[in-house]
Amino acid sequence: MNEPAPVASFSERVSGWLGNVWRDNRNFLLLLCAIVFFKSAIADLSSISGASMLPTLVDGDKVWVNKLAYDVKVPFTDVTLARLSDPTRGDIVIIDSVQARKRLVKRIVGVPGDQVEIQNNALIINGTPVDYEVLSRESGEMIIEEALPGRNHQVRLTQFRSSNRSYGPVIVPEDRYFVLGDNRNSSADSRVYSFIPREELMGRSRSVIFSLDSDNYFLPRGSRFMAGLE
Repeated sequence: MNEPAPVASFSERVSGWLGNVWRDNRNFLLLLCAIVFFKSAIADLSSISGASMLPTLVDGDKVWVNKLAYDVKVPFTDVTLARLSDPTRGDIVIIDSVQARKRLVKRIVGVPGDQVEIQNNALIINGTPVDYEVLSRESGEMIIEEALPGRNHQVRLTQFRSSNRSYGPVIVPEDRYFVLGDNRNSSADSRVYSFIPREELMGRSRSVIFSLDSDNYFLPRGSRFMAGLE
């Protein structure tokens, strides 16, 4: 009389199932792991939601994030393995903000050691007002070109009264950065969340990859495709 075949334990059945999944999908799983690693440690896309970076970035933009712009980090963490370069004034950065409890996209205007002040929308760095040129005025708003050291960019200012038209002066601490939105009177930035720790900087963006217009059935904005950022 034949003995009945031994019944596999639960752990053995799970182990066998996982082995089959691995053998049948090994190439796909390796590719998936590579993609996840790439997005976590090397580069990613970030979506722009809202108007805090107008006129530079618009709602619906998808920007390229270079996660190796400043530091090499352990994937899926804020732990830094090596510093590659220092953030500079004018950089557009993606921030994993603890204070805001969300991802922010802003522009660095103050680096460690800088004294930053805003007087009636005029940016002052280390006691020197930043030069600017008025590009347009209409409907209660003004677009200026602001000249940070080595970097010019556009800023949107409104003529409406706002509590953040003046701020400071403050000194930027070591390993911290002062950031502002380009839509200067409609941005929650360092004036709200204070200085940004370096470890919260996820990376730098210098280009829009593509953009979807929510006011036009989410159709692509052709003019934004692969657009460079100042």
